[in-house]
Amino acid sequence: MNWLNDNVNLLTLLGAAAIIILTVGVAGKYIKQIKTDKATGELTGDNWDGIGEFSNPMPTGWSYAFLGTIVWALWYFFLGYPIATFSQIGQYNQEVSDYTQRFESKWANPNHETLMGMGEGVFLVQCSPCHGITGDGIDGKAADLTTWGSEEHIVNTVLKGSNGQGYALGEMPAGLLDKASATAVAAYIVQDLAKSGKSKHPELVTQGKALWATCGACHGMDGKGMGGSAPALINYGKAEFVAEVLNHGKKGTIGVMPKFNDGRLTNIQKIAVGTYVNSLNEE
Repeated sequence: MNWLNDNVNLLTLLGAAAIIILTVGVAGKYIKQIKTDKATGELTGDNWDGIGEFSNPMPTGWSYAFLGTIVWALWYFFLGYPIATFSQIGQYNQEVSDYTQRFESKWANPNHETLMGMGEGVFLVQCSPCHGITGDGIDGKAADLTTWGSEEHIVNTVLKGSNGQGYALGEMPAGLLDKASATAVAAYIVQDLAKSGKSKHPELVTQGKALWATCGACHGMDGKGMGGSAPALINYGKAEFVAEVLNHGKKGTIGVMPKFNDGRLTNIQKIAVGTYVNSLNEE
């Protein structure tokens, strides 16, 4: 961008030039008067250690220059700058938006290999500092992602509860079901509700469906999360489930996992992270 093509910049330069010219002219005039003029005129009556003050009118040129500067400043800050100026922040935001659009377009239909590579790269930069390079949670300091998408993880969550995601329906308390019932519900979620795989306990699926009402009170009988009021378990074991967690954030043991819905990750990158995280529990 050529800054000389910006009208506001040109007006700013003209204003600066006018101020310099006025300053030089007024200063030169009074410096000359100091050298040539005699001390005559009416005094104000005030006296400071024998030094009096003349009751002279305010210089006309200085008054106009002062008022003009005020008018210029008000116009510049309230009209000229917000409407027509160049903004580095605005340029940066536009560049990020343009790059994101190009990125989304380029990777609109990634294959599994691409998602795995992209997801691993993002995971190592954004997630591994807390969850560990292998996703094991670094000895309990953060969530162990090697069990995500598994029935074991569901059972553990039902028994211990889930906190810190800030859903409208509140936190999930611990002990809503005993271990046997939680195992049956986990089988139902994986095999029938989310259809993310074949359960390790297919004989418990029917029992789990009957027990699902306890969970469906918040997650919805269809498992879709009651319009975002609770996690959508219909996506459990899928990349979309991880993407939802990334969007929602979570308050954990060692701090707060930020919400990644602020533009730092694209939707494709979130799906890629979900694909990679789900691969950590593959046997």
